[in-house]
Amino acid sequence: MKCKGFLFDLDGTLVDSLPVVERAWLSWASRRGIAGEEVLNFIHGKQAITSLRHFMPGASEDEIRDEFLLLEKTEAEDTDGIIALPGARQLLAMLSEMNIPWAIVTSGSLPVASARRQAAELPEPETMVTAERVQNGKPEPDAYLLGAQLLQLEPEECVVVEDAAAGILSGLAAGCHVIAVNAPASSPRLEDVDMQLSSLEELIIQKNADGSVNVDRKH
Repeated sequence: MKCKGFLFDLDGTLVDSLPVVERAWLSWASRRGIAGEEVLNFIHGKQAITSLRHFMPGASEDEIRDEFLLLEKTEAEDTDGIIALPGARQLLAMLSEMNIPWAIVTSGSLPVASARRQAAELPEPETMVTAERVQNGKPEPDAYLLGAQLLQLEPEECVVVEDAAAGILSGLAAGCHVIAVNAPASSPRLEDVDMQLSSLEELIIQKNADGSVNVDRKH
């Protein structure tokens, strides 16, 4: 496929933050008397505030906001075990070196996303779309539409790189090309993505003289 820029999800795509995410949410679920497995099956790829609203029906927005701030503090301060996923650092460095626009588009808040990016020692993007910047989180298209806009590209000129079902749906809804990396086999609309990878190390990127980018995979 051809594109002009890349929009990367963060958790599960560029960084392995699963231990931190699960620690924080299992602790929250235990405190609220909710089955941990039920919570973990729901949260991935979604904004924390969306998950809190789901599991706190009838609660006021003030109560939900208080829970969110506690959870955000926990997740921003706990970076133990966070690492860059294979190929992530090298890919981002290569894109920067080739002057190919890229951004991070995450459902996490700015404090959480920044802490995880730094813990994984990833390059700092020129553009980062976090939960605070969009009204509707993934799987709605808002985040990836904003990411494309901030890169000054049309959605169809961008490749979304995602691991979670909500993010894949968001990228497709935005009209972007989508690459699924380590996505669950049960993810909806996997047949509609442009490419499925098990690792970012499989990607082959080539920039053309006209500024367009060829995206292929190692076979």
